[in-house]
Amino acid sequence: MSAHAWERATEIPLLIAGFLFLFSYSWQVLADPSPGVYAAWELVAIVVWVFFGVDYLVRLVLARRRVRWFFRHILDFVVLVLPPLRPLRLVRLLVLLRVLRRNAPRLIRNRILAFASISTVLLVYIASLAVLEAERDAGAITTFGDALWWSLVTVTTVGYGDYTPVTFIGRLIAVGLMLGGVVLVGIIVGTLGSWIIQSVSDDNEEATEETAEAVIALRDEVRQLRAALEDQGIDTEKRL
Repeated sequence: MSAHAWERATEIPLLIAGFLFLFSYSWQVLADPSPGVYAAWELVAIVVWVFFGVDYLVRLVLARRRVRWFFRHILDFVVLVLPPLRPLRLVRLLVLLRVLRRNAPRLIRNRILAFASISTVLLVYIASLAVLEAERDAGAITTFGDALWWSLVTVTTVGYGDYTPVTFIGRLIAVGLMLGGVVLVGIIVGTLGSWIIQSVSDDNEEATEETAEAVIALRDEVRQLRAALEDQGIDTEKRL
């Protein structure tokens, strides 16, 4: 089996596994489940992580130039070997972005906008869960609403300062969110700006084409009128 065939075959399973991982983590953080339910969801997260690891190893084995492939996919490796800090495990959901990127619309502008928009939503939601778990016991951010508000303020680099992470993990999440937010928001704004410029350019081109067509039509009418006058024996050169 080729690497491309493997990637196509595992797209849907990886997508399902990624969302299952996100759902299990969300349930553990937001629902305050019993120890038995918590352990069950933790087992689901471990199984999904193992599946991600198998996918990584298979793609590495199937790669033609393994060393080059390894360095080109170094982020995938980092995702698998993250330290066992629960909030940082959510970085493994970058697998979702890889799958979504391959299935984005074919047009470049649509692909960029769709990918950046979905990435921003995932980034904000994931950061909200992670910072809530990291900061809840410290008393800085105690509800998901507070965490979501903090994530939105941080990702847009507004920074009101009404909620501030006080733990090391919380601040680490804040750094990642700020860096990711600057990139993703910049991509979205740049893409929208490009779309507006292209729309204006298209309108100008359309107006120019309509003017050119009107001039051509008028020229044809003048030629027809001149031909009709010449058929009647009128010298159009003297008349004009």
